[in-house]
Amino acid sequence: MSSVNDDNEDLKPSTTPGYRPSGPAKTADEYAKLDAEDESLARWKASLGITPGQGSSAASGPKLTVLTLELHSPTLSTPLVFSMDDAAKMADIKKNPITIKEGVDYTVRITFKVNHSIVTGVQYIQLVKRGGFKVGKIEQMLGSFGPHPEGKPHEGKFEEESPAGMVARSGTYHARSRVVDDDGAVYADWEWSFKLAKEW
Repeated sequence: MSSVNDDNEDLKPSTTPGYRPSGPAKTADEYAKLDAEDESLARWKASLGITPGQGSSAASGPKLTVLTLELHSPTLSTPLVFSMDDAAKMADIKKNPITIKEGVDYTVRITFKVNHSIVTGVQYIQLVKRGGFKVGKIEQMLGSFGPHPEGKPHEGKFEEESPAGMVARSGTYHARSRVVDDDGAVYADWEWSFKLAKEW
């Protein structure tokens, strides 16, 4: 059986050779003013929601707050939505597995709010075990984001397909999920469990 330390290694984002962390945090306004004469860079920053005059509030607290994890599928009448601030529900899905229909395509949607600064390389990482053994890992890049001018949440989503068959339906799967950035900052880390069945 693998240890918690092994899980932590598996939950680290992949590294890019030669990459250096971005350094001390800056406010969105500070980023907007950097290299202001470079039109191409200004357009890229604007696409992230970084524009001059957004305010100069101190860059304190987490840069990003994860709001929800959602599962959507054409075969599911109502999406499964898990709110990160619902401690009771998050504790419940760790102990009591949710049911995912076997052999279907579904969309994983993560909503989050960027509180300050640009957050580069936001990733969703998930380690799945069954019977104590690793059976799968997802490492999905969601993108780079800045604070929304109106405070609205961002979303990242990607497609998955659930396994199928009698063997896949046997047992409970235990997942540990994280949302991180390319500097290695962890913004959310939670455990949950699921079973595969013929119907949701």
